[in-house]
Amino acid sequence: MLSFVLRRAGRLLLTVLLISTLVFFLIRILPGDPAEVVAGFEASDAELAEIRERLGTDEPVLTQYIGWLTDLLKLDLGRSFFSNEPVRGLIFARLPVTLLLAGLAFLFALAVAVPLGVISAVRRGTFIDYVGVVYSQLGMAIPGFWLGILLLLVFSVKLGIMPLFGADSLVHFVLPALALGVSRSAVLVRIVRNSAIQELDREYVLTAESKGLAESTIHYRHLLRNALLPVITIAGIQLGYLLGGTIIIEQVFSLPGLGRLFLSGIYDRDFPVIQASVVFLAVVFSLVNFTADVLYSMANPRIRVG
Repeated sequence: MLSFVLRRAGRLLLTVLLISTLVFFLIRILPGDPAEVVAGFEASDAELAEIRERLGTDEPVLTQYIGWLTDLLKLDLGRSFFSNEPVRGLIFARLPVTLLLAGLAFLFALAVAVPLGVISAVRRGTFIDYVGVVYSQLGMAIPGFWLGILLLLVFSVKLGIMPLFGADSLVHFVLPALALGVSRSAVLVRIVRNSAIQELDREYVLTAESKGLAESTIHYRHLLRNALLPVITIAGIQLGYLLGGTIIIEQVFSLPGLGRLFLSGIYDRDFPVIQASVVFLAVVFSLVNFTADVLYSMANPRIRVG
């Protein structure tokens, strides 16, 4: 088990390093000068040169990368070009909003996917199965931002029963969590359904039926436990996708989270904010997948051998 965990941890660190390196160089080959954003497009060449020197963007790219990587190893994410605030403080100030949104969306996805997937498998070919299949298809086809706008128009603008913007209470997160969680729940419905269908043909299910056990006992005590094993890893990946999906949803609902910070960093050409946001999301995404892999290996020891 220790060897398995160490291998996964090594992959995690390598993934974060590769992503951070890729992002660092990509944002520097894009057109635009952060100094012009800070000083304004009418600034003189002398003013721009002074700002570039202060920001460190006048140095060779490789020198900038080595310095940034050294600071990153010290957990120093630098200062914002635009506001001169520590980037680490900006991230942790907005992180609770993003985590709450992703967490609620994940709970919604599980609450819909697990029962609907199992019932669809057990009642194959019935109306409820068709409902599950249609929900899965539509959920994966509808873009989250479009669904978010539609929810705002119906429940906030037309009916006036939900708040339009803000993040002062859990009520403000209901519509964003729905918009974010529908697509993930649609993916999980299909996975849970397929996994449950495979389990229905196992010998232990046939044995339980021959013993006269109640259908609910067979399905929700025996079948569900085994059917959810392969879902653990997929659910971890979906949670990672939810964290990335908050970027657009936070913009639609004007939530002051990490996603909006990332977008403002792109608009302002704020290199430290962009780099830190991507690295932070990569770390969280990798940690979620790492945890899912460990939990799956604990539930199914055969995976450690593979």
